[in-house]
Amino acid sequence: MSFAGIDYWSVFIAAVLGNVAGAIWYWAFAKPWMAANGLTPEMIKRAGNAGSLARYVLALLAQLIMAGTLAGVIGHLGQDQVTLRNGIISGAMIWAGFVATTMLINHAFSMRRPQSLLIDGGYWLVVLVLMGGVIGGLGVK
Repeated sequence: MSFAGIDYWSVFIAAVLGNVAGAIWYWAFAKPWMAANGLTPEMIKRAGNAGSLARYVLALLAQLIMAGTLAGVIGHLGQDQVTLRNGIISGAMIWAGFVATTMLINHAFSMRRPQSLLIDGGYWLVVLVLMGGVIGGLGVK
């Protein structure tokens, strides 16, 4: 199923993969991420699970929008240019041109630790490269 050349299945798969990558990424970097953001396990426990389902739903919706937008960008390469390689390159370029730059500005002005930028920025690089690979590999119609 597609609309304006965007294959909804590839967008859905890319978004779910982005969420799975987030679970793995932040599981692996939980302690340094908490330290970089001035959090402790006790603070996390005190906060409890209030609103956690809403945060996960919001994350999935945001990644669906991100994957759909990336599919639109990749689709503009032209039908025979939608490939795994070009999808990965497109994801990396979107990250470098938009995500990394905005994160750098936000982290600098909020005076956050560089480790936070590296962990969060690295995650978004992985997500956009994975999304680009899925969308480029499965193609747009």
